[in-house]
Amino acid sequence: MSDLNFEKQAQDYYGKAPLIILGSGASAAHGMSGMGALAKHLVENTDISGLSAAEIEAWEKFCQVLLDGVDLESALHQVAVTEELTSRIITATWSLISSEDIQIFHDSLQSQAMFPLSRLLRHMFKSSLTKINIVTTNYDRLAEYACDQEGAHHYTGFSHGFFRQRAEPNEIKSARRVNIWKVHGSLDWFKSPLEDIVALSNIQGIPANYKPTIVTPGTQKYQTTHLEPYRSTIHNADLAITAANSYLCIGYGFNDEHIQPNIMSKCQRQNTPITIITYALSDAARKLILDGKAQNYLAIERGATDDQSIVYSSLNETPVTVEKNIWSLEGYLSLIM
Repeated sequence: MSDLNFEKQAQDYYGKAPLIILGSGASAAHGMSGMGALAKHLVENTDISGLSAAEIEAWEKFCQVLLDGVDLESALHQVAVTEELTSRIITATWSLISSEDIQIFHDSLQSQAMFPLSRLLRHMFKSSLTKINIVTTNYDRLAEYACDQEGAHHYTGFSHGFFRQRAEPNEIKSARRVNIWKVHGSLDWFKSPLEDIVALSNIQGIPANYKPTIVTPGTQKYQTTHLEPYRSTIHNADLAITAANSYLCIGYGFNDEHIQPNIMSKCQRQNTPITIITYALSDAARKLILDGKAQNYLAIERGATDDQSIVYSSLNETPVTVEKNIWSLEGYLSLIM
């Protein structure tokens, strides 16, 4: 039997007011589609009418690569797609994620306890904290809904209201605030007919002459993120990552080139503590912790059942199996509260 006191380790790391990093697993817990379901949706629903013969050929090649079992991100890297085809893929991606996002919002109206993230934020704000930073690669607005349910103001780079324009952090003042740095964009960000980026709060479809502004996996991603509002968002995310005394990663796979290098550098060079809770540790996460590069870590993944967890700790040489759910955010809260 191990002497590992993972509860105390979790509490110690949490006591350093962690920066929260939300990956796709955090949204999957609420039923949002992952890469596999999104790939299937794209194959079946992307509008390819009016495309050139070369674009059709590229699309068919892309679909075949997916059918061969290649994951969505790798497929989009393997097949060069034009700007027009990229736009079609973005629209199809938006339609799936948006419909699921809106359904979750409607469900949340009937359940005040729906978001464990709300309870985490409430608990963090019981201290002297006045600002919490969340960095996320997700397009959905589940973090925003969790803030709203808790009554905490949130800031994503835009003003408040229904037609929201870009705003600097110091333009939005509140006693407590959650900054949500959405490094791949958001469902409510659009390029307007004036070619600027605005955020629209009250829509369920894409308005005429507006284009969704989300960064899909693939080659276009590296070009898009040099533009605003991504540049400022990634810069602010970097500042938050650099300033953090601790990290809490929820369903994050460590596969994003925009935020991962800074996190890994802090964990390796400055021994910044990191907690990872997830359904299954990704290869990249395992590399960070199991290859001995991170000095202070607590990583928890699901075991053989939902009620079993496997704990990896920098304080213990071997993993420890625990017969309860502490791998989900709900379960993690039982460790720190």
